[in-house]
Amino acid sequence: MELTAAQSGEGGDELLQSQTLLWSHIFSYIDSMALKCAVELGIPDAIHSHGPHITLAELMSSLSLSPTKTPHMRRLMRMLTHSRIFACSENCSGEEAYSLTPLSELLVDRNKNKDHTCSLNGFVLAMQHPVFLNSFRSMSDWFRGNEDTPFSAAHGCGFWDMTHRDPEFNRVFNEGMACDAQFLMDALLKDCGHVFQGLESLIDVGGGTGSAAIAVSKAFPEVKCSVLDLQQVVDTIPNKGEIDFIRGDMFEYIPRANAILLKWILHDWGDRDCVKILKRCKEAIPSKENGGKVIIIDFVVGNNTSHQKSRMTQLCFDVLMMVLCGGVEREEEEWRNMFMEAGFAYYKITPMGLRSVIEVYP
Repeated sequence: MELTAAQSGEGGDELLQSQTLLWSHIFSYIDSMALKCAVELGIPDAIHSHGPHITLAELMSSLSLSPTKTPHMRRLMRMLTHSRIFACSENCSGEEAYSLTPLSELLVDRNKNKDHTCSLNGFVLAMQHPVFLNSFRSMSDWFRGNEDTPFSAAHGCGFWDMTHRDPEFNRVFNEGMACDAQFLMDALLKDCGHVFQGLESLIDVGGGTGSAAIAVSKAFPEVKCSVLDLQQVVDTIPNKGEIDFIRGDMFEYIPRANAILLKWILHDWGDRDCVKILKRCKEAIPSKENGGKVIIIDFVVGNNTSHQKSRMTQLCFDVLMMVLCGGVEREEEEWRNMFMEAGFAYYKITPMGLRSVIEVYP
């Protein structure tokens, strides 16, 4: 016999609230797509260039869009202001005028606006790339099947194979990682720069285009900085003058240095592979007494997440790693177990926003 809402103990209001919450989950991807659209159109750049406020008509003109799209742009901006991507107020003429918020300040393209050093627009475009998004459509098939990851189930190859096969995806991905690295290193050097003090040399393992290593080199000119990455990454870098780029595989060999930097590397891999990488790092550095250490920048799940959205973002990244490459976002105990298995004696965690800086010593 089917129970009515009243018989099952749930009132109509409670059911409607549950439906509202369910719908917010169903349609949350629209929020992401609206953000992607704003970045691709250059809306943050237009507001920044016009500043501090811009009317709808001025925005349309600045973006060189047809006036026929004006009502649709208003609807897009209404959603984005509700999401606090932008702010909306009335100007002296009573017109709606849009301005940047601290969030959309992070979306101004630093390549077009040299006065703007903090930018995450490339990261937005990388994370919203169809190669990423299509991987999530295969999650249920992956759970029922035998593929290594949902990514391989969707694309017929692993994530790193795709970066080799698809030069355009590799470019967007590397630009997104470089964008995040620049932003992260600005914050790291400002708040946790002490982790690089006293070093003579640093190898940035999996350092991509070298954004992190260049930032350290500029802040600490006495530190000889190098990047170790795969050949297909190093070969796409046009200017290799500021730091040394070394072609190589971190599973096979890591050049010797005072310190090894692993920025968003270990979360790509399962525990067994991480222990292998950490052992290679331990072989490459001197003792703690002689200044040797590994500097890891990654999530420590549960750290610095008093806000619900912070915790949810960490958990979303954990699922992202599972889908893309079989990686893991780890809690402190999981990190500790890997460090001990790899032969390290001591570690120190410094929370930094969603991520943490972990200094690991032999």
